[in-house]
Amino acid sequence: MAAGGYVGVVELLLVVLLVVVLGGALIWWRRERATRQARDLADVRADARRWYERLGGQVMNLGGEDPAVRQALADAAERYHAAGSQLEQAQTVTQYRLARETAVEGLTYIRAARLALGIDPGPDLPPLAAASGAGQLTVPRQVQVQGQTFKAGPQPGQDTPYYYPGGQVRGRPVPAGWYSTPWWKTALGAGVGVLGGLLIADALFSPSFGDPGYDAGAAAQGVGDPGDVGADSGGDFGGDFGGGDFGGDFGGGDF
Repeated sequence: MAAGGYVGVVELLLVVLLVVVLGGALIWWRRERATRQARDLADVRADARRWYERLGGQVMNLGGEDPAVRQALADAAERYHAAGSQLEQAQTVTQYRLARETAVEGLTYIRAARLALGIDPGPDLPPLAAASGAGQLTVPRQVQVQGQTFKAGPQPGQDTPYYYPGGQVRGRPVPAGWYSTPWWKTALGAGVGVLGGLLIADALFSPSFGDPGYDAGAAAQGVGDPGDVGADSGGDFGGDFGGGDFGGDFGGGDF
């Protein structure tokens, strides 16, 4: 065989060998990625179920006749059922994380109920993504809006039986605390209810009404002035509610 032909064969063999090596490396990388993804999915699924089961145990074991306790437990039970439905449908890491968020949110209501019962609220919970930057009420608030009185404060009471774990209501930070009515649900609706909810939010938390009554972290976010209501109600009705809304993945969740 001529020298040139021999070199050509060697080069061809080297090319084939390189293709085989690269192909094997690609197959190995894909398997490793699939294994890692499966492991990550299993981890987030187990984590979501752990919080879900913890919530279920608390929902089953707690009870009370106080209006604040009953309302907080009702909200916790709603989150328990929502998280269960989300877990049944979940197939991705993101969906399992949303189910976990719902379960942890339910546990914030459990903590609220335990506080209203006067018992140990239990260990701290992971922070809710939806409540980031919203802060907490630190002093009682009372305002008049359209002839009605609305109250809010850091502690449960006969006049403030509705707990809210904090979040965004139409782009406005609403601090965690106890409220006289769940006006944020109305503000997440449509039409006149939106305007009423925004008016209540402005009255309770706008700096123009004096001390906002919630921590500096939330105050730094800014909640707008009453003059913003017209612009928001007129221009934002079709917008995204933002915050922790799970509608994009499951069609549930209030926040």
